[in-house]
Amino acid sequence: MNQKLVVRTEPVDELAPLIPRADPRHPLLWMRRGEGIVGLGETLRIETSGPTRIEDAAAAWRSLAAMASVDDRVGLPGTGLIAFGAIAFADESAATSVLVVPSLVLGRREGRAWVTRIALAEADAAGADGSADSAGSAGARAASESDVAGHAFPPLEIPEPSPKRRVPRVAFEPGAVPPPAYEANVAEAVRRIDGGELEKVVLARQLVGELHEEDGLRAVINRLAEDYPDTWVFAVDGLIGASPETLVRVDHGTVSARVLAGTTSRGAGEASDRERALALAASHKDLAEHALAVASAVQRLEPHTARLDASPEPFTLQLPNLWHLATDLKGTLGDGSSSLDLVSAVHPTAAVAGTPRRTALAVLAELEGFDRGRYAGPVGWIDGDGDGEWAIALRCAQVEPDGAVAAYAGCGIVHDSVPADELAETLMKFRPIVEAFGG
Repeated sequence: MNQKLVVRTEPVDELAPLIPRADPRHPLLWMRRGEGIVGLGETLRIETSGPTRIEDAAAAWRSLAAMASVDDRVGLPGTGLIAFGAIAFADESAATSVLVVPSLVLGRREGRAWVTRIALAEADAAGADGSADSAGSAGARAASESDVAGHAFPPLEIPEPSPKRRVPRVAFEPGAVPPPAYEANVAEAVRRIDGGELEKVVLARQLVGELHEEDGLRAVINRLAEDYPDTWVFAVDGLIGASPETLVRVDHGTVSARVLAGTTSRGAGEASDRERALALAASHKDLAEHALAVASAVQRLEPHTARLDASPEPFTLQLPNLWHLATDLKGTLGDGSSSLDLVSAVHPTAAVAGTPRRTALAVLAELEGFDRGRYAGPVGWIDGDGDGEWAIALRCAQVEPDGAVAAYAGCGIVHDSVPADELAETLMKFRPIVEAFGG
C-alpha cells in the first residue's frame, strides 16, 4: 500500500455527547461508559477476505502506518492515526473484512477531548516502496510533524449534536435456523460430543428483519449505550452492537483480554438474582465450558507475551439482562506484535467456536447452515503504533445498504447441554439488539 497519510490530532473543548455527532447513515463508533471515538467520512479502506484476511489487513496497516506523517498533540489511546475494523468470522465467509480510516475522528477519554483529521497526501519517494525510518526517533517525529504542518487541511468543522430520533421498529423473524431446527442442532452437537468427536461447539442462530429508517441507526446505538454502558458499543461498516467480551487490548506494551463463557438469566428480584449468580458460579457445566475458553485464550496469547496472568477464579459479570462467568487476562507484550497480530493469534476463541478449534469450526459450519458474516468476529480499532482495542462482535446485527438486518446469538454446547435451555439462552442474548431496534 503506497498511499501516504497526513494526520493531525489536537485538543478541543468538551465533545459530549458523542453519539449524536455520528453519521446517521454510516456510523463509525467505538465507546464504553460514554468515552470513545466517532469517525466521520472515509479517507480510505483496506478490504481483505479468506484465510489470511487478518494477517493481510495487519500487513497492509503496518505499511500504511509506516509512511504516515502524524502530529499528535494529545497522546491518548485513540488519538493519531486510527482505523475502525470489522473482521469476518470464518475463512470461507462471503463477508468482506474491513479497516476503515475516517477523515475526521472525535474522541473523549479521561476527561479530555480531541479532534483528529486524516487526509491523503502524495507518497514521497522514500516511502513509495513501503520502507520507513524508525517512527520512534526524534528526527522521524520532527519530519513527520513538518509534513503535517505543510498540508492544507480544510477548515475544521465539528458537527453539532443532532436531536434524538425515535428508535426504528424492526420486526424480526427467525432466519436460516428456526427454533425447532436449532434445538435439533443442539441435540446433534451433544451426540457428537458424547461420542468423543469434540468437547465443545458454539452454535448460533439468526433473526432477520428490514430497516426502513436509516436515520434511526444513531437511535439504535444510543439505546445500546444507555442500556449496556459497561459493554463495548460499536458501529463499523453496518455492524452494530454492544459486546461484553474484550478479545484483546494492547496499550504501550500491556496486553489484556476478558473471556466470557457460561451464562444465566437475571433473577426477578434481588434474592432471586443473587441465587442465580451463585448457582452460575457453582455450575459444573458452566465452569467446564468456561475453563475451555480460558485455556484456549491463554494458549494462544502466551507465545506473544513476556508475562500473562489470569484471574485466580472466574467471577460473575452482571449485565442488565444476564450473568456471565468471566476471567480477565493481563500481561506484557513480549514480541512486538500489534493488536491485529494478536487478534489473528486468538481468533476464533473457544468462547465463539469450540474445542478443539479445527473440529468445532467444521461442526458449526455443518450444523448452523448459514454464513455468520462478521458475527462473532473481531471488531474494534487500531492506531498507527499497532495499539488498539478489539472485542468479539456479540449482541450485534449487520445492517446492509438495502436495509436488510440480520441479528445473531449463540450458545456454547457441551455434553450436558439441554436443547430447550440453549434455545432460551439465545433469546436472552438476542434481547439487547432486538430491543435496540425497537423490538
